[in-house]
Amino acid sequence: MKILVTGSNGLLGQKLTTLLQTDSSIQLIATAKGKSALPINRGQFVELDITNRDQVQKVIADTQPDVIINTAAMTQVDQCELDHDPCWKANVLAVGYLIDVCAQYNIHLVHVSTDFIFDGTQELLDEAAVPRPVNFYGESKLAAERLIIESTISWAILRTVLVFGVTQDMSRTNIVLWVKKSLEGGKTIQVVNDQWRTPTLAEDLASGCYLAAKKKSRGIYNVSGKDYLSVYDIAIRTADFFRLDKSLIKETDSTKFTQPAKRPMKTGFIIDKARNTFGYEPHSFEEGLEILTSQLR
Repeated sequence: MKILVTGSNGLLGQKLTTLLQTDSSIQLIATAKGKSALPINRGQFVELDITNRDQVQKVIADTQPDVIINTAAMTQVDQCELDHDPCWKANVLAVGYLIDVCAQYNIHLVHVSTDFIFDGTQELLDEAAVPRPVNFYGESKLAAERLIIESTISWAILRTVLVFGVTQDMSRTNIVLWVKKSLEGGKTIQVVNDQWRTPTLAEDLASGCYLAAKKKSRGIYNVSGKDYLSVYDIAIRTADFFRLDKSLIKETDSTKFTQPAKRPMKTGFIIDKARNTFGYEPHSFEEGLEILTSQLR
């Protein structure tokens, strides 16, 4: 099976390209803007900007994958709110280009989406929950989902939540690394107690993408962590795990923060469908921290 990964230099993209290279039945085509962040020992790397329709057409025509896993997106929520055009280009128009080539070459598309398509008014969400985004990033990701659902191609949409992990070059931060670095530096941090998530280890999300691609699973799936935690709980557990001073963590709520983009309050996921369909099984939050620690060493 030939699998092409977009956004292979991102956190998820790096974990996914690493995982796919362990399966000798898969021919990997890793793609991203610029040079590869990782050495590709089994497979090939091709430069690809998915917002360039001509590039998408050429790369797909040249490589002829069986499956495309689309991890590329503009995910900076506040930047999306402030600058709509690049967000829409990366998150919606580019998905349209991928749909076109998937239709042309009979390719199965696995597309990564987000909990931010929801308004955060429900505790735990299954795949039938009604999307109602509260920010432009969520609107763009929902628009992409609708393009895929309304298309004639073979597809799976994998929705995820608050991904954390370590990249090879440590160029990207996330909630866990931010808390760890802040506390190690003796910095006091304000953390909200009224936003709840099921935080997702990047390796687990990569595993979900891999399993869905191998089985060419169809439909919408929730692929996240299994622990439903407030952002404050995430910070406290991170401090406890790394034996850092949690008195530096000050509990607050969302009304005290002014951010360009509104955040949904509660977006935990029920992951039974992914478990039952393609055998997805995530680590606990603490197990995820163990894996992250081994990589930091």
